[in-house]
Amino acid sequence: MAANTEKNGKSGKPEGKEVQPLIIAKTPAEEQRLKLERLMRNPDKPAAIPDRPKEWNPRAPPEFVRDVMGSSAGAGSGEFHVYRHLRRREYQRQDFLDKISDKLKKDQEYLDKVEENKQAAEERTAKRRKKRERMRQKKVMAKKAKQDTDQKGEDGETLDSSEHDDEEEREADDDAEAPSFIMGRK
Repeated sequence: MAANTEKNGKSGKPEGKEVQPLIIAKTPAEEQRLKLERLMRNPDKPAAIPDRPKEWNPRAPPEFVRDVMGSSAGAGSGEFHVYRHLRRREYQRQDFLDKISDKLKKDQEYLDKVEENKQAAEERTAKRRKKRERMRQKKVMAKKAKQDTDQKGEDGETLDSSEHDDEEEREADDDAEAPSFIMGRK
């Protein structure tokens, strides 16, 4: 113990621990910042992530009711409170079942809507795919027709006007590549 006090000059404190001043958070953001700083001091230590709270479930209704009560003539004044408690519990259970059925219904509606959207998207995609395919076929047919007319032109019959247009386009492309002005020259 004496050796420990000589090394760090403090009595009873372990060497590895740093003394942290007590900071009281005044705002939720500051509290969160402090928690984050504490977690990041030792990143190797696993952070405790709490489990999700379980959903409240009502107690199942009894299979056999021993003391059935109601508005019968022999009931005492204390029985009313027992009856009220049982009635309240049954109403809670029915509300819970209604909420569960509503949730299941909404989930099913959502899944149906997602499926419907997928189907509509697939139909649109198929329609556009068909259109693209028709355009490709049109291009292929035009190319074949052009090749046929080119072969006829080579045989000496007639020159195709599309060849003349192609040459003009090439010349126009060459003109477009040349800069019309140059910056930075004096």
